[in-house]
Amino acid sequence: MKLKDLSLKNGKKELPLVPLRELVVFPHMVVPFFAGRAETISAIEAAMGNDRMVFLACQRRDIEAPTEDDVFEAGSISKILQMLKLPDGTLRVLAEGMERGKVVRFLKKKEYHRVQVEPIIDAREVGKESVPLMAAARDAFRRYTKHQKKIGPEILAAVEKAEYPDKLVDLICANVQIAPEKKVEIIEKDHPNERLELLAVTLEAENEMLELQNKINSRVKQRLEKNQREYFLNEQLKQINKELGKEDDDGSGSKELRKRIEAREMPTEVWEKADKELARLARLQPMSPESGVLRTYLEWIADLPWSEASEDNHDIDLAQKILDEDHYDLKRAKERVLDFLAVRQLQGKGKGPIICFVGPPGTGKTSLGRSVARALGRKFVRISLGGIRDEAEIRGHRKTYVGALPGKIIQSMKKAQAVNPVFLLDEIDKMSSDFRGDPASALLEVLDPEQNGTFVDHYLEVPYDLSRVMFITTANSVHTIPLPLRDRMEVIEIPGYTDYEKVRIAKDFIIPKQLKENGLPSDSISFRKEALTTIIRNYTMESGVRNLEREIASIIRKTAREGLSKGVLLPRLQKPDDDTEPKEALQQSETKAFSAIITPKTVERYLGVPRFENDLLYRNGRPGLINGLAWTELGGKLLPVEVALLPGDGKLILTGNLGDVMKESARIALSFISSCAHEFGVEPSALKEQDIHVHVPQGAIPKDGPSAGITITTAILSALTGRIVERHIAMTGEITLTGRILAIGGLKEKSLAARRNGMTTILLPEDNRKDGGELPREVKSKIELVYVATIGDALRFLFPND
Repeated sequence: MKLKDLSLKNGKKELPLVPLRELVVFPHMVVPFFAGRAETISAIEAAMGNDRMVFLACQRRDIEAPTEDDVFEAGSISKILQMLKLPDGTLRVLAEGMERGKVVRFLKKKEYHRVQVEPIIDAREVGKESVPLMAAARDAFRRYTKHQKKIGPEILAAVEKAEYPDKLVDLICANVQIAPEKKVEIIEKDHPNERLELLAVTLEAENEMLELQNKINSRVKQRLEKNQREYFLNEQLKQINKELGKEDDDGSGSKELRKRIEAREMPTEVWEKADKELARLARLQPMSPESGVLRTYLEWIADLPWSEASEDNHDIDLAQKILDEDHYDLKRAKERVLDFLAVRQLQGKGKGPIICFVGPPGTGKTSLGRSVARALGRKFVRISLGGIRDEAEIRGHRKTYVGALPGKIIQSMKKAQAVNPVFLLDEIDKMSSDFRGDPASALLEVLDPEQNGTFVDHYLEVPYDLSRVMFITTANSVHTIPLPLRDRMEVIEIPGYTDYEKVRIAKDFIIPKQLKENGLPSDSISFRKEALTTIIRNYTMESGVRNLEREIASIIRKTAREGLSKGVLLPRLQKPDDDTEPKEALQQSETKAFSAIITPKTVERYLGVPRFENDLLYRNGRPGLINGLAWTELGGKLLPVEVALLPGDGKLILTGNLGDVMKESARIALSFISSCAHEFGVEPSALKEQDIHVHVPQGAIPKDGPSAGITITTAILSALTGRIVERHIAMTGEITLTGRILAIGGLKEKSLAARRNGMTTILLPEDNRKDGGELPREVKSKIELVYVATIGDALRFLFPND
């Protein structure tokens, strides 16, 4: 019976099904395979007894008894060329693919599956679109054969001679190793151009993967060859050294490291760890990667100070002198350092203190840490913590990581080469946390005197004693420091400077420093006190002196340039590098004496129009206008509050970019006034028939805090009663619903702002009386401080005739 005799209606054929594992057969492809399953053997024997035609289809899954759902529908109508029975009962079969086909229906026989198959007829025409697609497929196959050397030249020649697209696709697919699912997808496509395009894309992807694989294999081979070569050379070198009597040569460096480590007086636990790692290093090949990791680790152990300490300065008077030379005032900070010196002198040993200097920018916190180290005679190291997010910056990385290093703490101890340096952790309030960890939590162990004696860095893996280190941290604000970390530190406030203190600092510190840095004699430029006051008030707005130093430096540079342009001051010529230059090239540094006096007019000429004015917005008082006081990071500020009454229904309108706390203060003020309206001479109807608009000028600047409570209350009462408060009076204090006035912060900065703006009286909470003694002398001598416990006390002072 011939193949055509098996044809059913519509060109379908009924054939035995032979499922194959991981094998897809294409037309013109001769494949051998083994059949061991009973169903497969029955199907092949039935075909051999008929016309040898079977349908070869690939299994979806590798299972022993596949059903119709486990076999792909597309496959190959094939002819069995040869069958051989083996002694174990299995069959060795040689089959040739005749044409593609798709299963239409599965027919179950007792011994095996039969399927109705619809042949997929190959298109013999070569269209215009097929030509470039065939060329692309051939080109991709050529490049594929360069990676797969098993493909012979006869196959490549057959591919080149393929007359039409389907034959080309079948020839190529029969000889490439791609996923069976992808081959089945190519078989079942009807249109030849679609088959060509899918084949070209699949081959390109396979080529890219093979190219990458070859590159990786090549690199691995080169590296292995290099390591083998180095191993053989090292072995030869050992034998050569042995013949020369130099077998003691230390190729790994372990002996040298052992000497360095033994020279350090380190704890027993550390020595045992180092000894173990030294023994491992001696057994390793010098060029192995692990040898490099161990050598780096042991070098860190050898370089760290374990017992070496610098000698402390025990002369308290000398320390006092050094601190005074470097910084003006800062009494509390200096006293704390001198107290520490005194205790060390009595006790000899003790845990290093953990001090936190908190204050506005430019007040000298960082430079004070350097002065403390100089006064104690200790090494000084500084770490900037601003922006650190990774916990490993503090605790280090595990040494198993590539490029691992200890954390900044251990790195700085190596730099200090002493176990008792002054350690400055700058900007501790600027740390943040993310998915890499929380560095603030990692600092808890570092800054806890009860724990830092056994600080363990992830890289070192052994305890390191930090108890003798004097830690100094700096911050602009303690509010952003986590409470557990803040609890481990002794906070010392570094307040902003008064105008008088800034003048002193400028004369005694800034001007001499800038004259030296700009190459001018110390007596060449002098500043009048009025000029310095002008710079402070009109060109800087800060609590510290950083901008003041910048402006003074600018004036000195401009003065020097002006002197040069007039021929008064000539530049100093440096000695030429070449000694053959004529001696005439060397001249004296100056031809004429140079001096200049800086006055307020000179300041304005050099620095331009004043950038800042005082905060006083109103020269004349009126009902509803009250001067309050506020604290900012740049220092104190006058905070005027305006109140206007509008026809309405008793609403409270708040404007001026106010924060939630300040809005609450305004509501508390209105509620208090409403509850005590008769006592203040306010008709209840006035509150119900009018809207009260509270505005704080300079609306672009955010404002918040409870200390404006007394100011808002007084402004509302002034507007409701029509009474005017003296314009030279300022006030600050938090108010409660019962009329009590609570304590506030930033008293020094607020009082300086009042002094700067010409205020003669400040109303302060009674609870702040204890802080009045710390106010600057220039404030207490020029301003009357009035302490009030309730709003009633304040009103009796503000409206004495009522």
